[in-house]
Amino acid sequence: MLSLALAALFWVVLHLGVAGPLRPAIAGRLGEMGYSGLFSVLSAAGLVWLALAYRGAPYEPLWAPAPFWVPAVLVFLGFVLLAYSFGPSNPTQVGAERMGALPVAGITRITRHPMLWAFTLWALAHLTVNGHWAGVLLFGAILVTAVNGMVSIDRKRAARLGAVWDDFARRTSRLPFAAVLSGRGELALGELALWRLGVGIALYVAALWLHGFL
Repeated sequence: MLSLALAALFWVVLHLGVAGPLRPAIAGRLGEMGYSGLFSVLSAAGLVWLALAYRGAPYEPLWAPAPFWVPAVLVFLGFVLLAYSFGPSNPTQVGAERMGALPVAGITRITRHPMLWAFTLWALAHLTVNGHWAGVLLFGAILVTAVNGMVSIDRKRAARLGAVWDDFARRTSRLPFAAVLSGRGELALGELALWRLGVGIALYVAALWLHGFL
């Protein structure tokens, strides 16, 4: 369990520290390409460490697993959000800070962080059926970094884009549907391409099939 705890701590510190306040200093020394390469290598190493430590961790139960439909729904919604997260209408994806304008369209009318919400829902789904210390450490670490990522991206975009970002953030929301329900934004289902929904469903079915081999 100690190895898993250290792996989870490494993962959280890497994403909250190295990808947060420490990024400017590291990128200043290594350059953006060097920083990206280093962060990618460390992230991959962190994932491998987490996976191996999780497999070797003892089972120490905390709560009973939730009914199957609970994680099934959460995982399905996660894959749908993932499918919609790639595209020109998502100004919060990697590299989007170079866009000349920040359109409010498609999935960003629901949430401006569809990919990170996908990871958040997947982490929550696994926590509902892995009510033991090993599950809390692994999926809790992923959950913390996904939620923090939304706050971190918003802060960086606001600092870099100023009033342009402020206007975009005012009409969108981190929490799904919050902007729509508060009257700050409008829902336009016609902007959500059905083929992306199909991709999300296909990914979900593939994930269910692959889980049988894990």
